Amino acid sequence: MVVNETYTLANRVEIPKLGLGTWMIDNEAVVQVVKDALDSGYRHIDTAEAYLNEEGVGHGLKESGVNREDIFVTTKLEGDIKNYEEAVKAIEKSLELLNVDYIDLMIIHSPQPWANFRDGNHYFEGNLEAWRALEEAYEAGKLRAIGVSNFEQADLENLINNGKVKPMVNQVLAHITNVPTDVIKYCQSQDIIVEAYSPIAHGAILDHPVVKEMAEKYKASPAQLSIRYVLQLGTVALPKTTSKDHMKSNADIDFTISEEDINTLNELPLIETYGDDQVMPVFSSQYNKK
Repeated sequence: MVVNETYTLANRVEIPKLGLGTWMIDNEAVVQVVKDALDSGYRHIDTAEAYLNEEGVGHGLKESGVNREDIFVTTKLEGDIKNYEEAVKAIEKSLELLNVDYIDLMIIHSPQPWANFRDGNHYFEGNLEAWRALEEAYEAGKLRAIGVSNFEQADLENLINNGKVKPMVNQVLAHITNVPTDVIKYCQSQDIIVEAYSPIAHGAILDHPVVKEMAEKYKASPAQLSIRYVLQLGTVALPKTTSKDHMKSNADIDFTISEEDINTLNELPLIETYGDDQVMPVFSSQYNKK
C-alpha cells in the first residue's frame, strides 16, 4: 500500500509518500484525527505553527500507541518569522508543543509574511536568518530534515547559494489543473523532494466533470484520482481529512493513471474558484499570476 512507500531525501532520511494534512483542524479535534490516521496505517503527519494544533497533534502521537521512531512528523516555521532570534524560539516552542525530542521535518512556511504573500518581495535576508536557525537545529539533531514551502526558484537559489545546508523539501500547492511545473523540475534537478499540499484543491476539484469521468474509468473516486495524480508527478501527497473512512479511501489507490490520461489532466485549465477558501493567500495568488 502507498502508506508503506517512501521517497529518500538528500540526507538519506526516508519520507512517506502519503501524509495527512491537518490544516484547519482545531487543537482538540486533531487528537482523534491523528490517532485515526495512524490506526489506518499512515505514518506521516503534517502540521504547522500557524495551524495552532501542534499540541493536539502531539497528544495524538502519544495516545496512538505507535512508536515515535515509526512516525514522520512535519511542522512549519510561521511564515511571518524573518529573523534568527524569533525562529530559534519558535523551533523550541514547536518541540515543546508537540512534546517530542525531535521533529522529522521543519520547513519555512512561506517566503513572504502572509499579509505580503507573492507581493514581489522575496525577503532574501529574512529567509536566510530563519534558515540559519533551522540549520543549527538540524545540526544539533533537533530536526532530522529541513526545507521550505511555497518557495519559488529565486527563493530556493537564495538558500542554496548562501546557506550551509540545501533545502531537502519544498512543499507547494499542486493539484489537477494547477501544477507549478517549472518549480517542480527545478527542485528535482537539485535533489529537493516536492510535497503537494491540497492535492484535491481543498475539495474544489471533486466536482470537475473531466476528473469525475476519468475517476469512473479507473473505478476510483475523484479524490483518489487526484491523489494518484500528484504521486505520479513524483511528489509527496498531503490530503487533509477528518474522516477515517476518507483516510482509508485516500490510501487505497493501487492503480496507475495512463500517460495519455496524465496528459489530458495536465492540459486542463485552472479551476475557476476555490470556493470559500479563495480568500486564503495561497489560493487567491493563483489568479494574480503575471
